[in-house]
Amino acid sequence: MITRVNPPELHQTPGYAHVTIVEAGRTAHLAGQCPLDASGKVVNGLDAQVDQVIANAMTALEAVGAKPDQVVRSVIYVVSSQTPVLAAVWTRLNASPLGPAFTTASTLLGVAQLGFTGQLVELDLTAALPPRPAEAP
Repeated sequence: MITRVNPPELHQTPGYAHVTIVEAGRTAHLAGQCPLDASGKVVNGLDAQVDQVIANAMTALEAVGAKPDQVVRSVIYVVSSQTPVLAAVWTRLNASPLGPAFTTASTLLGVAQLGFTGQLVELDLTAALPPRPAEAP
């Protein structure tokens, strides 16, 4: 079970929760999802990179039987110090099929550089998984 909490004493958010509680269980920790196509090449352009990261994250979640609404933590890295660029990435992520992942505890960071030449965005996700059938109470 996943519970999202926004204490009234804290500022309102643009859609994410300040706190996400996961009852004891299994979790999946995805490696940073990069904007690499199936051949391992970085796709060109910020929007295309965001879309590739979304596609890659959806594939990784599906591989472990998880859906976007089971994500309990996200960290978004964007190579930019410009608030409008960061906001554009946030908006594109939220408007995508992966959007429910960003209603949880989430951090958006502007960074100086990421691991691949030309890489502009990376996404780190943690998802709560249901118990395995043998583990179900």
